[in-house]
Amino acid sequence: MQNISPLQIERLKYSAKLPKILSKGLKAIELTENSPTTAISDVDALKGLFSETFGQPNLSVKEGTEKPQSEAYKVGVVLSGGPASGGHNVILGLFDALKNLNPNNQLLGFKKGPGGIVDNDILEITPEIADNYRNTGGFDIIMSGRTKIESPEQFKACLDNCNSLGLKALLVIGGDDSNTNAALLAEYFKANGSSTQVVGAPKTIDGDLKNDQIEASFGFDTACKTYSELVGNIARDAISSVKYYHFIKLMGRSASHIALEVGLQTQANLTLIGEEVEANQQTLKQLVAQIADVVIERSKLGKDYGVILIPEGIVEFIPEVGRLISNLNDKMAEKETEFNALSTQDEQIAYVITLLDAADSDLFKSLPNNIQLQLIAERDPHGNVQVSLIETEKLLSAMVGEYLDSLKESGSYKGKFAVHHHFFGYEGRCAAPSNFDADYAYGLGTVACVLIDQGKTGYISCLKELHLPAEQWVPMGIPLTSMMNMEKRHGKDKPVIKKALVELDGAPYKTYTKYRATWAKEDAYIFPGPIQYFGPTEVADVKTISLNLEKTAK
Repeated sequence: MQNISPLQIERLKYSAKLPKILSKGLKAIELTENSPTTAISDVDALKGLFSETFGQPNLSVKEGTEKPQSEAYKVGVVLSGGPASGGHNVILGLFDALKNLNPNNQLLGFKKGPGGIVDNDILEITPEIADNYRNTGGFDIIMSGRTKIESPEQFKACLDNCNSLGLKALLVIGGDDSNTNAALLAEYFKANGSSTQVVGAPKTIDGDLKNDQIEASFGFDTACKTYSELVGNIARDAISSVKYYHFIKLMGRSASHIALEVGLQTQANLTLIGEEVEANQQTLKQLVAQIADVVIERSKLGKDYGVILIPEGIVEFIPEVGRLISNLNDKMAEKETEFNALSTQDEQIAYVITLLDAADSDLFKSLPNNIQLQLIAERDPHGNVQVSLIETEKLLSAMVGEYLDSLKESGSYKGKFAVHHHFFGYEGRCAAPSNFDADYAYGLGTVACVLIDQGKTGYISCLKELHLPAEQWVPMGIPLTSMMNMEKRHGKDKPVIKKALVELDGAPYKTYTKYRATWAKEDAYIFPGPIQYFGPTEVADVKTISLNLEKTAK
């Protein structure tokens, strides 16, 4: 049997659309400098840490005089962090642009993430390899990894390997933490006399690498459409079976962008927004009561079924739980050796309780044993609890069930509450990219090549006006340090690119709040169906509701 589907055969033929200014070739492209930039906050601290690259100007792309072909050079590329649809197209946008400038240019992929730079584990991207990965999902062309480059030895290894390979530049494709690493590498290379440039490209399905300049990260569009199809299917099942509540946890560790977008696309009965929970200082009990109120009101209408969407990271937005998690992160970083020396889970739980103050200890002890274990499980590479392992959907549904049982005893609730649980995460990370993500990612790779060819370092590739057709997108280069602030990691202040949370005064959230009372009671579900790759523009090239609302509101 063949190992390629008919759909993939057709997708390999798809030619990603580029902004008009980039579609004519890159030999006549010039960059113009705008005003110098600063940082989001902590300017003095960041100036001290990035003395070589801080304050660079935003760069605009314009047509210029065609230049003669430059001498051939090598560029490295690395995929960092979790996969996101479009990653292959970023690499291929860079590859095609390099070959456009000089057919002898070479692209070397570092395998399995940033660790591949440290270990000098490379694969040359050839035309034969490139043509097998166009418009495909996943990161399998060179694979990815979560190695964080932070020790002096790792930085030196990266410098030595890039120098020995003779790289003109390195493209880091990743999220906020990965692009923070790109900024640190750019600074380190320049401070140590290396001519290797470092640029970034914005990746994350979570949608939290976003700001006034970066309108979206690639992968968000495809992930939300994939999840929306699944949620729509479940909503159809709910009104067919009419006997189950579906508690659906959606990826989004630090922000609720995915949950909000999927809620808008499917019109689920209730979409929890972590940022709203934090702003309203809701307790865990109040959040449970909010969910239960929807269940009760629907039961009065004869509807003992529904769909509840829960962002993966909501536990950190509940003030009392967020405080507990923050303190746990700090205490476990401080007492890591002592904690790891304990041989049983019961001993670990007992030890953690002794580290907490009275309020945190009482809350921790009130949680089910499985949630306690998930809260003290191995930390992620940044020293934070792995919230994807916390079964929030089960915790909330169990507490809602207990609350409803107490109301039954008083006779104020007579409905039925049967539950199914779902977690949609990995299903959306490697899907074949939507036309939007295929075009956007390819364009980001092309812009990265422009930045590299013209000697820029410490920048992230950027395309603006994304609500317009791809031909009208505006390419730019944005300094990585302009998106940074200082945050506490592993108990220490570190420079990081600031995550973008759902804005409660933003158009997507306001649109949801306008309709949520209606959606809570009525079966107003929308069934988006699978991603469409072919057909009318209004079907195949449709963008996320959030992007359209954000752009039309400005």
